[in-house]
Amino acid sequence: MIPLAPSPQYISRKAHRIAVGALFFLLGLCFATWASRIPSIQQRMGISEAGLGGVLLAIPLGQLLTLPLAGWLVAKEGSRKVVLYGVVFYAMALVGLGWATSLYQLLPCLVLFGVGGNLTNISVNTQAVGVERLYQHKPIMASFHGLWSLAGFVAAAVGSFMIGHAVTPGLHFIFIALFIMAGLAVAAGSTVREDSGTDPDQPIFVKPDKELLGLGAIAFCALICEGAMFDWSGVYFKKVIQADKDWVGAGYTAFMSTMALGRFGADWLAHRLGPKRVIQLCGLLTAVGLTIAVLLPTLPTALLGFLLVGFGTSAVVPLVYSAAGKSTHMSAGMALASVSTIGFFGFLLGPPVIGVVAGATSLRISFAFIAFMGLCVSAVASRVRV
Repeated sequence: MIPLAPSPQYISRKAHRIAVGALFFLLGLCFATWASRIPSIQQRMGISEAGLGGVLLAIPLGQLLTLPLAGWLVAKEGSRKVVLYGVVFYAMALVGLGWATSLYQLLPCLVLFGVGGNLTNISVNTQAVGVERLYQHKPIMASFHGLWSLAGFVAAAVGSFMIGHAVTPGLHFIFIALFIMAGLAVAAGSTVREDSGTDPDQPIFVKPDKELLGLGAIAFCALICEGAMFDWSGVYFKKVIQADKDWVGAGYTAFMSTMALGRFGADWLAHRLGPKRVIQLCGLLTAVGLTIAVLLPTLPTALLGFLLVGFGTSAVVPLVYSAAGKSTHMSAGMALASVSTIGFFGFLLGPPVIGVVAGATSLRISFAFIAFMGLCVSAVASRVRV
């Protein structure tokens, strides 16, 4: 049973920050653990490349089904209860993925995995907004997202070890789920008890105000860039850069490394320059990095460009979520759900749009389109109060 006892008389803000940071790490570990074993599960079930693309749509389907529900649950029940039970649900869905033996079992487990991912995404970010409030609104959101990214590297290393020692996905996922449950038991007692604006009578659909729509537009443009980089970096290095097979994944690694690193420095920068200027700078870095990779398609210059793109995409979403959580128009959970919903469609549409543009023109031109989206991040941020 997850401890939901009344709050102790005093929990330091540092303890809250460590606990919520641990939750971000555990959630990142859960998602990246699944990603690390996709090839193993694909091979075991004999799924084709084309078939795998269709199968993986089950996760965003689960996320889509719970986009409005997640914000409503957080507003009604509080982010603490939702995130604690949500982490358990997420970890159990991971175990289900590991033991699925057919597509008929895998597909519903993927939908449930998407549901768990979205419930925990909204609730843990609402927790982070609560911790940030204890720091008198000093920016700390990006460091939480940095821990999520760091967990991806840890999960990749553990996944490589498990594959190297012929550990099945089922046993691998049980091990990670037990680790997540142990971490949750330690962190649960220091999570934030009360959210700002929690309202049990909150309607499930609330129209976002102009400010939240603007923040959503920033997230939409930024997540188009992010989603495209996740799915197309390797393809770009293979077909445009024509890198040796040992270097095909270098672009993705460069992007992910600076994205994680940038998130740990983004709070410090936002505290000194202000969130709006940091978001504008990030948009410009994304545009410049991709322009370099498009105009100078060689291995060294493309790596430099992708490193800049990682820095450029690192801080936008955390700072946008932080700003949304301070909304005076609706509760933090509903505000985050509204902005996250708009941004989600950018993440979902980015990769296929790149494919369509590349098919009609070329892959280089499609990456120039991503550079344009980076400029849009800066342009929209200049017109929105962050």
